[in-house]
Amino acid sequence: MTHTTVTPAPATTPMLSSGLRSLYLIRVAFSLIWVALLFTTSASLVSTDKPTVIAAVLLIIYPLWDVIATLLERRMAGTGSDPGSTTSRVSTVNVALGLATTAGMIVAVFSTLRAALLVFGVWALAAGAIQLVVAIRRRRAVGGQWPMVISGAQSTLAGATIAATSASATSGLSTVAGYSAFGAFWFLVSVIALSLRGRRAGLGA
Repeated sequence: MTHTTVTPAPATTPMLSSGLRSLYLIRVAFSLIWVALLFTTSASLVSTDKPTVIAAVLLIIYPLWDVIATLLERRMAGTGSDPGSTTSRVSTVNVALGLATTAGMIVAVFSTLRAALLVFGVWALAAGAIQLVVAIRRRRAVGGQWPMVISGAQSTLAGATIAATSASATSGLSTVAGYSAFGAFWFLVSVIALSLRGRRAGLGA
């Protein structure tokens, strides 16, 4: 069976690396703002509570933002020009998953927080697995992807935990906030790793 992947040419790799750094920084900023808003407005909510309007909006926009970021990254990497590539298919699955999660979250927030936590946990598990696959496949072409590998594995485990404990009466949004905060940390580490790799490549030129 033929296995096709998208590998940037050496001339375009620095541009892709620079674009990824910028996108990762935007994701860091989004996550930190999101966590701050969640803590200041909804930290006291538990799984048996009905989400407030602010909490509902925050829970809905999180997976939707991931869809937007995935589309930006896909355009940046140029995978959209080769729909049959493995990387393109993976990003398409990720977008579909994010949109399905957004739709599911819109329904869940009209129930209790328990339902929203379950939806979020299942999404985090699946999205983490996808991120892990993408980071492993990209590491040879771009480098600096080991933080994303760790982040993907951590997201998978965190998602499983959030989903498994969503029915607990004491579960709340703090676990979701922690998930987002750790994600921001690993995106920041990835920015640093990509920057260091770019400097080494420049010195070796």
